[in-house]
Amino acid sequence: METERYGNLFEVICELVQCHSPSGAEWEIDDFLLARFDDLDVEHRQDEAGNIICRIPGRDGNRAMAITAHKDEIGAIVKRVHDDGRVEVRKLGGAYPWVYGEGVVDLLGDHATISGVLSFGSRHVSHESPQKVHEEQAPLRWENAWIETKQSAAALASAGIRPGSRMVVGKHRKQPFRLGEYVASYTLDNKASLAVLLALAEEIKQPGVDIYLVATAKEEVGAIGAMHFTSRQRLNALIALEISPKSREYPCVSDLAPVLVSQDGYGIYDESLNTELATAAKSAGLPWQHTILSQFGSDASWVMKNGHVPRAACLGFPCDNTHGYEIAHLGGIDNCRRLLLAYCQAI
Repeated sequence: METERYGNLFEVICELVQCHSPSGAEWEIDDFLLARFDDLDVEHRQDEAGNIICRIPGRDGNRAMAITAHKDEIGAIVKRVHDDGRVEVRKLGGAYPWVYGEGVVDLLGDHATISGVLSFGSRHVSHESPQKVHEEQAPLRWENAWIETKQSAAALASAGIRPGSRMVVGKHRKQPFRLGEYVASYTLDNKASLAVLLALAEEIKQPGVDIYLVATAKEEVGAIGAMHFTSRQRLNALIALEISPKSREYPCVSDLAPVLVSQDGYGIYDESLNTELATAAKSAGLPWQHTILSQFGSDASWVMKNGHVPRAACLGFPCDNTHGYEIAHLGGIDNCRRLLLAYCQAI
């Protein structure tokens, strides 16, 4: 996977990050993934819910498991367009305006993409200006922010900017940055996991059971794609490939060690499956660590909680600044690939 140390992995992540994919408007990443699966010459399709599903036939076709990585990113959704060209938005998934800061964002219209500037108002003001309160007293919310487009309402309408249009960080701000063996970028959640999914599609050969590699849709707004897929496909187990937030409340042994989640905000995971993954890690000579998470959910916890699969696990790579300008060790991401490959070869 390396041209230089983690070089190819970094390049694939860069390509994926540059594909806009706000929840429910994921067509740009869809085109990229479908073309890549075509190049790999593996069996794949896209279902009615927008999931992209790659199937690798196993020796025992009566058993199946899935590995998911969601393809949507957080952002915002247009609530109203004013006559002066200002656009108001509200959050889509776990997005906060102060995380993005003032800067260029892209509005994805029906006919064209319009760039504007996420704005909070001038400083150098007194209590007479409403934004003054956000300097020291009150949190900044989407209701206090707007997008300056400097275009007329008619021009925005012509581009197809309307209530319901999506907003994401401007593409030129999304270029990943390399910090030695770390990658820093918006939307590593979950574009880095998609890079692992693509690598697994190329590397898994003749597994013991059918393996479904699923780039799931609309995860950030309720695991909608995973719920659709698992309600129609019988599975013995599902593993969600994710980020794992780093914080003082979640001790992190090493940025290189994949994280096995025992519990999150939606319920518990299957400990027998976690044990199997830990055994695969040990056999492959890989480190691993365990955690429980609070304000977190995944495709796996959603579908297990709703009875769609009997066993589910969440495997993550340690990440700083989750749902912001995220930082992760490329080796931690790659070790998730190595662990899952070892597990798929062992079952």
